[in-house]
Amino acid sequence: MREVRDLPFNPLTSSPEDLEQIGYKRITDGKIKEGLKHLIKAAKGYEEVGKLMDAARIYKYVGISLLNKSKTPEKARPFLLKSACMYLDLIEEEIERPEINLTKLEDFCLNVLEIFTLLNDEKNLKKYTREFAVMYEDLGNAYIDSDDIESAIAAYETAYRYYKFIGNIDGVRITAERLIDLYGKLAEHYLENEQYKEAGDTFFRLSYFVKDLFDYDSHFIEILDTAGKNYERASKEAYAEGDLDQTTERLLKAEYAYLLARNFNRAKLIGLNVSRMLYQLVSNYRSRGKFEKVGDKLLQLAEALIGLGKIEDGLEIYRTALEESKGKIDYKVEIRTAILRYLAAKKKDTSILERVEQIEFYSKRADYLKALEIAEKMINEYPELKEIKNKLYRAEGITTD
Repeated sequence: MREVRDLPFNPLTSSPEDLEQIGYKRITDGKIKEGLKHLIKAAKGYEEVGKLMDAARIYKYVGISLLNKSKTPEKARPFLLKSACMYLDLIEEEIERPEINLTKLEDFCLNVLEIFTLLNDEKNLKKYTREFAVMYEDLGNAYIDSDDIESAIAAYETAYRYYKFIGNIDGVRITAERLIDLYGKLAEHYLENEQYKEAGDTFFRLSYFVKDLFDYDSHFIEILDTAGKNYERASKEAYAEGDLDQTTERLLKAEYAYLLARNFNRAKLIGLNVSRMLYQLVSNYRSRGKFEKVGDKLLQLAEALIGLGKIEDGLEIYRTALEESKGKIDYKVEIRTAILRYLAAKKKDTSILERVEQIEFYSKRADYLKALEIAEKMINEYPELKEIKNKLYRAEGITTD
């Protein structure tokens, strides 16, 4: 690709790609107004040649830039609405395809909802969230009819999340019941095939929907305890194969499954065991020069210690993990998630787990800034976490004075 400075710029003949590069370059150079003008021309160019995804993306960027600059939606509104309309067109196009790309579809839907959130347009936000929930529920039904369980689960989970967002209790209940049925069948399949790690993951995920129907009761606890047992079996298999990396990952999952199941004795036993193994693995990786693995294993060690209630020790290890990894943002999300899960187990508080689900959703999309924002808000909401928060910030090199 040619450097932007080498591009011979002619507003009449330059391609949308060239205009886009020039626009971002002008903005980087501090010429924001000029840069945005080029981006608008680029968006129009993309629109003219039918590249709606690129046009929608740039119109949204321009709208957000104007919104951030003026703090009022008047100038930004036309560009944001144009972007939203294009994303709605893209949703229609995707739905009509013989093979729907659920990842793309979800991205289009989230962009529409984000735009109406930015514009404080509560009416359209609720309207389209409801429409998307129904759309995904219908998709889930279609996937069930074609015996595509994995796609059905993905569609129902999105419908469930949207129903939750607008407080549609019946929608949440119906999709949760379907997901419980589907995850139950999937778990049976994994158990029959002795795929214990996958079974553990499935039971752990299943617990989220059981929670919505039964709260933090015996059903929820039983499912998580079952997840813990499967993770343990999976860890023994990995250990027998000499795979200590997978052994520790699976034991850490078992520790937190037992913790949330309030099987504190089992969680403690697993936590002590995995902590010892992780100390050894860290030393092993360091001695072999596998430094890329050291930070990850230190983070897991920190999580294991937090699960044991040794939060101060865990945060000290976390500080070292950040030093090894140059402060990776996903580490910051992971450590806060561990703290919140520990608190949820101690308090039997499903509202904390609700927010953890949101954090996980954005983490899976690699939107760690949004995930961190939600986690930070949660950490600040609980008075009992005040001292932990201060220690967490100190581990991250942030002064709280």
